[in-house]
Amino acid sequence: MSNADPLEVAKFNDVAARWWDPESEFKPLHEINPLRAGYIEDRCGGVAGKRWLDVGCGGGLMAEAMAYRGADVLGIDLSEVAIQVAQAHAEQHQVPNLRYQLTGIEALGAEHEGQYDVITCLEMLEHVPDPMAIIEQCQRLLKPGGDLFISTLNRNPKAFAFAIVGAEYLLNLVPRGTHEFKKFIRPSELLSWCRAFNFELQDEIGLTYNPITRTYKLAPDVSVNYMVHVRKDNP
Repeated sequence: MSNADPLEVAKFNDVAARWWDPESEFKPLHEINPLRAGYIEDRCGGVAGKRWLDVGCGGGLMAEAMAYRGADVLGIDLSEVAIQVAQAHAEQHQVPNLRYQLTGIEALGAEHEGQYDVITCLEMLEHVPDPMAIIEQCQRLLKPGGDLFISTLNRNPKAFAFAIVGAEYLLNLVPRGTHEFKKFIRPSELLSWCRAFNFELQDEIGLTYNPITRTYKLAPDVSVNYMVHVRKDNP
């Protein structure tokens, strides 16, 4: 728990039981998950047979999506309720090649060093005290040439207006208090941390929401919600 905010963990424990309800506060995640999963699969050139780590897996939306695509997936999270929900859903649906563990990334230890082909860390960095340390651990656990996908929120006035005022207070897309603006991360900051640990940028993409049609799409606009694909240097 050294790189975790107990209040953030408690916040997700309180709502995790509803993770797989597509009409709950997790509805946006259900709607964007196919978009992001397809993007990640395309960027990886296919995921079947790859060893995958999903950091901050929550209830398992991305972990299950990749397991169904043939990856060998380990999902980790510090929310005990989220892990219980993820495990129960995977067992109920007999999802292949999928395991969960209640742990932080630091605790995986040296025995996992250089073991993973792909790591996903989605909507997680803006909830931890030291996001750069998470990137360092991802670098340690990835194989040379391995892929890392990170999604988070940009820190600027537009992101405040859309992700907090709009999403939390006007449109009620997510519960109020889900995010703290000061924890949002500019792409320039995120990429500087990645470069510090020998990652090379492969691509970046934004996620936009149309409140009229109530639909999401991937787009070049990274001003609010965005994802980067970086690759560990292959010496």
